Amino acid sequence: MPPSTQPLVLGIDVGTSAVKLLLVAPDGKVVAKTSKPYPASSPQPGWSEQNPEDWWDATCAGIRELLGQPGITPDRVACVGLTGQMHGMVPLDSSGQVIRPAILWNDQRSHAQCEALHASLGRERVIATTGKPMLPGFTAPKVLWMRDHEPDLHARIATVLLPKDYVRYRLAGVFASDVAGSSGTSYLDLSSRRWAGDLLAATGLNDSNVPTLHESPEVCAQISESAAQSCGLNPGTPIVAGAGDQAAEGVGSGIVRSGAVSVAVGTSGVAFAATDAASPDPTGSIHSYCSAVPGGHHVMGVMLSAGGSFNWCVDALYPDLGDDSSPHATVLRRIEPIEPGAAGLTFLPYLTGERCPHPDPRARGAFVGLTPAHTRDHMARAVLEGVAYGLRDLIGLIPDTRAPSESIRVTGGLTRSSFFRQLCADVWNVTVTAPEASEGAAYGAAVLALVGAGLHESVEAAADALVRDAHRTRPGPDRDGYDERYSRYRSLYPALKGHF
Repeated sequence: MPPSTQPLVLGIDVGTSAVKLLLVAPDGKVVAKTSKPYPASSPQPGWSEQNPEDWWDATCAGIRELLGQPGITPDRVACVGLTGQMHGMVPLDSSGQVIRPAILWNDQRSHAQCEALHASLGRERVIATTGKPMLPGFTAPKVLWMRDHEPDLHARIATVLLPKDYVRYRLAGVFASDVAGSSGTSYLDLSSRRWAGDLLAATGLNDSNVPTLHESPEVCAQISESAAQSCGLNPGTPIVAGAGDQAAEGVGSGIVRSGAVSVAVGTSGVAFAATDAASPDPTGSIHSYCSAVPGGHHVMGVMLSAGGSFNWCVDALYPDLGDDSSPHATVLRRIEPIEPGAAGLTFLPYLTGERCPHPDPRARGAFVGLTPAHTRDHMARAVLEGVAYGLRDLIGLIPDTRAPSESIRVTGGLTRSSFFRQLCADVWNVTVTAPEASEGAAYGAAVLALVGAGLHESVEAAADALVRDAHRTRPGPDRDGYDERYSRYRSLYPALKGHF
């Protein structure tokens, strides 16, 4: 089939800072891509909100940009896959209008509501049903926060959607979601892959207020006539259910069979492992989800500020690089010669609270061991080592994996750095691999669309055919000494917890 007539699929990732869009061919090649940024707001400390209309405007602009490239026409787009930031709450009224700005995954305002839900439902029951405890980032406590603090707005709620599902609603006019993303709401029963009525009722909702559930590669909607006029796609173009960004990232990284492990480093950091069955950890230290593989599951541990810690470091410590076209790369080059251990300096990466292994929204970042001999380059090296230690925390929570004896696949912005990949291999003492396709969740959404369009037989077959490693990094001589430094890092949270 000539390239100009080859079918393509569109992967859309409604991220925290931008929407990312990819056009992908059946052989997995990324034919075109773009990204459209949008702002977030923090009306009060610990709050994080966005205007859903910004997601829609950016999505339409990105689609039209891709369709404007030579040889790419709407007729070639065979299917659309959606992914995006997890846990967010988009409340709509009975006319489908947004009631208030969306409350995002990294918002920390609902700590009291989490405690109230645990008290009323039972923490053990919540974990056994949903695979995780209630945490401020999740959807359910946000809805309860609305009932407690914005009762007039809460009374208007007709539908609650996740961010990517709001974009689907604008694309197709339907309320639909996937079981993988919906297992991050604290409303889904993992064993039945259905909404849990008692959990919905605890926040004042019922089955009529949540979308219809589907498996990730299942076609659940079509581009509407009105959306076609806005974005340029053909009316009737199928849309698959898609997945939350971490489940989609797992597909795009080939983590689709039990025992496979990946670590994604974006604003947050995520350790991800495919499992055959739901396996809730009674302590709640690691979280269980339905996966994007129909009938499958995965476990996931999350640190809230991984790449976010490095972004803060570059902005705060290197303001003189403001005119640099790639300040992050410049800082990475500067700190590579710094000796491992950053001359005794240790960084805790809890800038926005923490989720795993410390479910503590009050946790805070800290440098420990500062002396006059330390420079900002030492501090930056300590930040990256702290991120690697935090990710090692997550990896250590994963049960029954082959990770210690085999390898961990890494994805995300920081993992494009060979220096950071080597640091991770040394700190984790495991071989680290990185796939050829580094487009993250958007690529996973496109893989799901390839399955939905019938261009690949199954999610597992598509991942086997399309995901290939481009880099392989083994632990090096700097590996020696990191176990002791990691033990020091582990001792700091208990020592400082009372001061946060």
